Amino acid sequence: MKKRIVEQAALMFSIAKWTALATLTGVLVGTVTAWFLNTLAVSIDAIQHLARWYFLLPVGGLLCGWLIHRFAPEAEGHGTEQVIAAVHERHGHIPLLVMPVKWAATLATIATGGSAGKEGPCAQIGGSLASGLSGMLRLRPEDRRKLVICGISAGFASVFGTPIAGALFGVEVLFLGQLLYDVLYPSFVAGIVSYQTSQVMGITYFHHTLTVVPPFTETRFLKMIGVGILFGLGSLLLIESLRFAQALFKRIRVHRIAKPALGGLVLLLLTLPASPRYLGLGMPDIERAITGGAVPGGAFLWKILFTSVTLGSGGSGGIITPIFFIGATLGNALAPLLRMDAATLASLGMVALLAGAANTPIAASIMAIEFFGPQIGPFACIVCITAFLTSGHRSVYASQRLAIRKTEALKPPVQEIVGEIERMELGEEGQAFLDRLMRFVRRQARRGK
Repeated sequence: MKKRIVEQAALMFSIAKWTALATLTGVLVGTVTAWFLNTLAVSIDAIQHLARWYFLLPVGGLLCGWLIHRFAPEAEGHGTEQVIAAVHERHGHIPLLVMPVKWAATLATIATGGSAGKEGPCAQIGGSLASGLSGMLRLRPEDRRKLVICGISAGFASVFGTPIAGALFGVEVLFLGQLLYDVLYPSFVAGIVSYQTSQVMGITYFHHTLTVVPPFTETRFLKMIGVGILFGLGSLLLIESLRFAQALFKRIRVHRIAKPALGGLVLLLLTLPASPRYLGLGMPDIERAITGGAVPGGAFLWKILFTSVTLGSGGSGGIITPIFFIGATLGNALAPLLRMDAATLASLGMVALLAGAANTPIAASIMAIEFFGPQIGPFACIVCITAFLTSGHRSVYASQRLAIRKTEALKPPVQEIVGEIERMELGEEGQAFLDRLMRFVRRQARRGK
């Protein structure tokens, strides 16, 4: 009996401790995120009302490169990636200087037209604040790591207005195929509090409840699996395009400060055959696609290219807003071919691309319900999980660690960093399939003779 009392007392103490820490983190991150989103909106409005504002792209890139190189190299890239690396490699330690530098560099990138998102900076701002708070409270390294994960969840929840998906994203994105249950409770507290705080600060969110969702039938179930495969291939194309762009700009022999400016110049040239509509956040086309409006058929390909150049050259910003654009416009383009409702397929594309590219199928499925209503839930789950499996052992977040194999047919090295996996051996199941395939080919060749 005494042991049970001690156990329950310890659990109650843990709940009280993490309720207080996560609530404080949520309030801090929600407040600062709201300030960031407001300054981003003001900056975009001020610059993009100028005639031919996108001619400022190289200037924004140069300012971004100088800020990052001069003050905080950790602020380079799309934010969440750096926080994941900090959690895995440094128990979540992130210099507090990263926050203002990431803030300013992202404003310079996105306001002048860089194709990036707003969630990565907020995740890095949240992680930086949580790390600083841990230092002030002199928390143990293990507790600092947990609190930084709460910062990721809080930042994500307050950016998109999805508190449940935001909480799950923080505990799902660190590992490919593993949820961190020990951080689940504080992540939910931090995500919900951060979302509510941002709302109090005046942030509003675009949620669109779908009014026409077809009934779930066996035929549509099979079609959803096919759709999920297509979205998974779209995720794979984005991942490989980002890797190629990063490798390409790394080989270019110019100073690191100048590389984002060079990327801005490339983007400026790309607007000639394409359109300025693929610059910046791209929210008008996202909203148009998920409400069933018409968008250019190749919009998703142009956005992949613009985003790869922006982030591959060292621009600062997130990756998930471009993922939403790519998924929504890809779904919109596929709808007439598959004879499906354009709004429904675009909405599914938004979350399925996230599931495949970031390896977060659970968070993406919940996000679909928070964005578009509960009726899309069954479709979203099967499409997101299928896209997650199809994209393979890759990720837009190269610092993720591989926790599971997506199939027994392959033997990738478990617990390795995803971005460092170069070779992948066949498992017993894969080798057996290959042997059967080769025997079949040889039999057909003999018959042909």
